[in-house]
Amino acid sequence: MKSLSEEVCQAWEKRNGFAIFTTVSKDGTPNSIYVGSVGMFDNNKIVIADNYFCKTQDNIFNGSTGSILFITEDRKAYQIKGTIEYHKEGEIFDFMKSFNPDRHPGHAAAALVPQEVYSGAEKLS
Repeated sequence: MKSLSEEVCQAWEKRNGFAIFTTVSKDGTPNSIYVGSVGMFDNNKIVIADNYFCKTQDNIFNGSTGSILFITEDRKAYQIKGTIEYHKEGEIFDFMKSFNPDRHPGHAAAALVPQEVYSGAEKLS
């Protein structure tokens, strides 16, 4: 997927509160965390600051795919599913540092690369 649709990008700008980031362990156990230090990079990746990952980092290093779930101000839910990149330097890492509060360590940036997008049960792409 080259970029997220205009609808999803606009919904992202109107998200309300934290998002939920989910990964899966090698044995298939899901792990979900609330994330507040999160941003959209070039309308084609959701970047999450690795401030305190533990199980999430293990899952990523073991090849987990992931999803991000968020809700808009008008209570519409969106879920983006895809592969995960992990950046300790470079453009995506620098982008994460631009929005991550100084009080958090920002060890690295996890970038969710969208493959499927849903609004509720409706598949958007």
